[in-house]
Amino acid sequence: MSAPRRPAPSAFEATVFEALLHGARTAPETALRWRFLEAAHVVGQRHFVPHVRTHWAMLVLALRTRDGREAVGQLARLLLTPLGHLSGRLPLGNPGRATVGAFQPMPVRADLAALIEQVRAAVA
Repeated sequence: MSAPRRPAPSAFEATVFEALLHGARTAPETALRWRFLEAAHVVGQRHFVPHVRTHWAMLVLALRTRDGREAVGQLARLLLTPLGHLSGRLPLGNPGRATVGAFQPMPVRADLAALIEQVRAAVA
């Protein structure tokens, strides 16, 4: 009997991911910082280190903005991320915030897809 097949890993776009994290650090408004982090989560979630880095950045932003619910959600996600990678059960398309279920896959939101494409074009 063979092991269950995992989805093929996507090519990691490191330049796009780093540009999204940079945008999250430098955006003038908190809502835009979250949008950059959500987009970074979508780009990096299939790869362990970028996935952890995104949730860490989300935790830092939650603490800076004194958002206790988000901070607790990000701590939980930091603990769950290794299990998701080991089991191959990652909720693809999920933006990574505490406002959505940690295990809920979903289509990539249109605003995040547009931001990812915009950043992809800018770094090309």
